[in-house]
Amino acid sequence: MNLTDALIPPGWQWLWLVVGVIATRALWQAPWRVLTRPELHHVMLGACVLVLAFWQIHAGIRPGLSLHLLGATLLVLLFGPRFALLCLLLVLALDDAWFGSGWQAFAANALILAVVPVWVSWTVYRLADARLPNNLFIYIFVNGFFGAALSVLATGFVATGLLVAMGDYAWGDLSQTYLPYYYLMAWSEAVTTGMLVTVLVVYRPQWVATFDDKMYINGK
Repeated sequence: MNLTDALIPPGWQWLWLVVGVIATRALWQAPWRVLTRPELHHVMLGACVLVLAFWQIHAGIRPGLSLHLLGATLLVLLFGPRFALLCLLLVLALDDAWFGSGWQAFAANALILAVVPVWVSWTVYRLADARLPNNLFIYIFVNGFFGAALSVLATGFVATGLLVAMGDYAWGDLSQTYLPYYYLMAWSEAVTTGMLVTVLVVYRPQWVATFDDKMYINGK
């Protein structure tokens, strides 16, 4: 998923403006007052480290065509969409700084690895919250499992579309040799996220910003 600098052609620097606007809005609208809780700093830092570790376990197919777990849905459920986006941008910056992924591709990677999966995960959560019964089963399997799988699939299609639009690869090639792997990654992401969310809502529900015992458990 991490595109390299060599894959970004001239004329695509407008992606920096798009990501910059989205990041600025997240910074402005993030509920910073919740960070007054001392333990939340440690939870957020630990979550960022965990996601960074996820990203290092990857398989490369061709230049810019690596595959790894995202962790975006987990961050959205833990901290909400704005903090999740900021955490993923921090993880991406650390990955670029420590492992030399390339700064010219930062905006494109931010769009693929942060903006898209966060938006999809939050959309799934909002739809489930509005249209489905509020119970623990729905929360874990729809928000955690299904939301994670769908975020990876969306990331795969967007990454493939960008690579084709930038002229790096042909659609026929990627649709056979790259895109199908996202179906496998979607399952892995869903299982991993589902298990982590289950453990957290059982043992540390106070860490999960989108979970409320009164809404999902009490009286069910």
